[in-house]
Amino acid sequence: QVQVVQSGGGLVQTGGSLRLSCAASGSIFSINAMGWYRQAPEKQRELVAVIPSGGSANYADSVKGRFTISRDNAKNMVYLEMNSLKPEDTAVYYCNADVTRHSSSPTFRYWGQGTQVTVST
Repeated sequence: QVQVVQSGGGLVQTGGSLRLSCAASGSIFSINAMGWYRQAPEKQRELVAVIPSGGSANYADSVKGRFTISRDNAKNMVYLEMNSLKPEDTAVYYCNADVTRHSSSPTFRYWGQGTQVTVST
């Protein structure tokens, strides 16, 4: 079993900041990429940021320069620091972890439970 649990989020005014955290636990051999997606009402889920186990992070154009993704491999955690928030950032945010459970097993994507981020005008 693998669990992915998110924390953080909430309501903030335009221009404010929030930090999301996400922890993967359970039967984990290794974690490849970890990332954050978001889904606004009546819109498709979209990638916000992704960070591989080694290498540089990638961001959606809409959040570049405002959001920062980071991870702590020792703790199997990923974070999303969100600054200069805008109303259009309002969405449910989901983290994901691409987990290999055993040395010879395939990699599966596990999702967090989602957390609401609301940016008021």
